Amino acid sequence: MASHLESSIEGIIKVFHSYSGREGDKYKLSKSELKNLLEGEFGDSMKSCKDPQVLEHIMSGLDEDKDGEISFQEFVVLVFELTVTCNEFFQDMKDQGSKKV
Repeated sequence: MASHLESSIEGIIKVFHSYSGREGDKYKLSKSELKNLLEGEFGDSMKSCKDPQVLEHIMSGLDEDKDGEISFQEFVVLVFELTVTCNEFFQDMKDQGSKKV
């Protein structure tokens, strides 16, 4: 039986691969595949975003090797950044740290 963490990692991999490869390389997300993933998996957050350039900003920030696609390794950075940015626990920790100063 897989641990909770192993199951979570498997879920992240499955989500990535359910969107990757629809337009070419099955190991990378194209810009439109990334857009579909963001809308499909973070729909409410993406719908509330009014910045039409948000996809461009996300894509350019993640695409470290500048090949125009997002590898799984680059995608994992997004997952963890969203986790830290949006999770209440980390926000509380950040607030606690700023009170110490």
